[in-house]
Amino acid sequence: MTHDHDLVLRPTAAQTEAALAPPAGRNGGDLVVETLSGLGATTVFGLPGQHALGMFDALRRSSLRYVGLRVENNAGFAADAYGRITGEAAPLLLSTGPGALMSLAALQEAAAASAPVLAIGSQVPSAGLGGGRHGYLHELRDQQASFRDIVKSVHVVRTASQIPSAIAAAWESALTAPHGPVWVEIPQDVLLAATTLPVVTAMDATPDDVVPRPELTAVAADLLSNAARPAIVAGGGVVRSDASGKLLALAEKLDAPVVTTFGGKGAFPWEHPLSLQSWLEDRHTTDFLESADVLLVVGSGLGELSSNYHTFAPRGRVIQIEADLGKLESNHPALGIHADARLALSALLETVSDREDPSAATSVRNVLEAVRARLDSQELTLEQRILASVREALPDDSPSFWDMTILAYWAWSAFDARRPNTMHSAQGAGGLGYGFPAALGAAAADPSRPVLAVSGDGGAMYSLAELATARQYGLPVTWLIVDDGGYGILREYMTDAFGEATATELARPDFVALAESFGVPAVRTSPESLSEDLAKAFARPGPSVVVLPALLRMFAPTHL
Repeated sequence: MTHDHDLVLRPTAAQTEAALAPPAGRNGGDLVVETLSGLGATTVFGLPGQHALGMFDALRRSSLRYVGLRVENNAGFAADAYGRITGEAAPLLLSTGPGALMSLAALQEAAAASAPVLAIGSQVPSAGLGGGRHGYLHELRDQQASFRDIVKSVHVVRTASQIPSAIAAAWESALTAPHGPVWVEIPQDVLLAATTLPVVTAMDATPDDVVPRPELTAVAADLLSNAARPAIVAGGGVVRSDASGKLLALAEKLDAPVVTTFGGKGAFPWEHPLSLQSWLEDRHTTDFLESADVLLVVGSGLGELSSNYHTFAPRGRVIQIEADLGKLESNHPALGIHADARLALSALLETVSDREDPSAATSVRNVLEAVRARLDSQELTLEQRILASVREALPDDSPSFWDMTILAYWAWSAFDARRPNTMHSAQGAGGLGYGFPAALGAAAADPSRPVLAVSGDGGAMYSLAELATARQYGLPVTWLIVDDGGYGILREYMTDAFGEATATELARPDFVALAESFGVPAVRTSPESLSEDLAKAFARPGPSVVVLPALLRMFAPTHL
């Protein structure tokens, strides 16, 4: 009798010969890059440092493409975007101590946005480990501790033979729903030590699916089929699991209105009769969702932004589908279904009954008209005009990456992403500096289409060094910098709260001249010429910068 665990793949004669006589001159760093290649990686991001040189030297003996950025945090943002765009784990190679710590803000964003980043960092030599304070360069008492609160999992290597399995386990963790960043740590001497281990070949680190329990989907299907006023909130989990088609089919089968969260932009057609779009920071939308007798929340934890700053108080039954177990019922009591969005929506499609509600589309129109009327009363035509110009110029299939800036806050609610997985921002962790380096990562993933980055002048100052990266690799990123002379949203918050703003005004460079000094074409535009200037930039190969001097305002909040 043969058992599954008795089935072992037998090496061919050629594989045996290659394993017995591995190439000379390899070290622990080669095991790292060989494992990444064996797992299917093609591109790595990073920045070299003394303790990590074994990994970087091994890159020249591999087929991996290296994209090097100028700051570790920006390298992390680039890997984050690569992971979001491709759905693959994005390797990020880092050095010890300061280099590793510089990546933490980027890894926090990856964790908040469920982006699969595989960070591999070096450590001081093995003799310096254990917290003994030996005084090695870059030494930390417990480097892993700096990452444990941020990443999904930490994988520690102490010998060369541990490298392939540790990286494979990290890869699987990063790609298990919900996706997220992971940390692998390897001492300098292990990376540099010569190895006679065989070349690492193909490795299997396929994650298990997060499958919904059938008794839960049966209850959910019954609730939705018999609902009088169902509604759906679609979050980033729908985009990440490629479930937009399933969502559309379910909404149409139920005649249920759909609103997308800011992380779920593009998950549902913007102009569909059942689309409430993304107006979550609006009391009219909040009231409508509260009135639903059954609310299906897919791929969202209903956090601060998705709940109109925690003012949302549902009155009906809530069904929550979420791959992140810790987010189930974290904000509202619900029928919690721990599952990948695509698998759960597929199960619901097979079990819900058709229902017709001719009033659903009318209700959606009424909500959107009320939202428009509220905006029209605030004289915000400049902001809406600029956003429309960006939408007009940007090709439908081009991804866009938005920093924490007023125009991005508008885009969360008002921008039509048109396609799933094309609009991304730093609204997960909310740190500055995301837009431009993230766009570089997306362009590295697919250089065949232009990519848009949007920053304010304050956020742009975090990423100016990456103009050199964009130029070096010829990446087709158009960087729109909205220059209002300071931290515009903080200026507005402080003025509203305290009557005047402090520490928000900034000296800044001539962004056009600065970009041109890097060899990057740049232009100063106006609201009237923005669409045309952006279109020209998108049509040009390689990077470009478009600077828009403008003082924008946010629409009035409804949660206060």
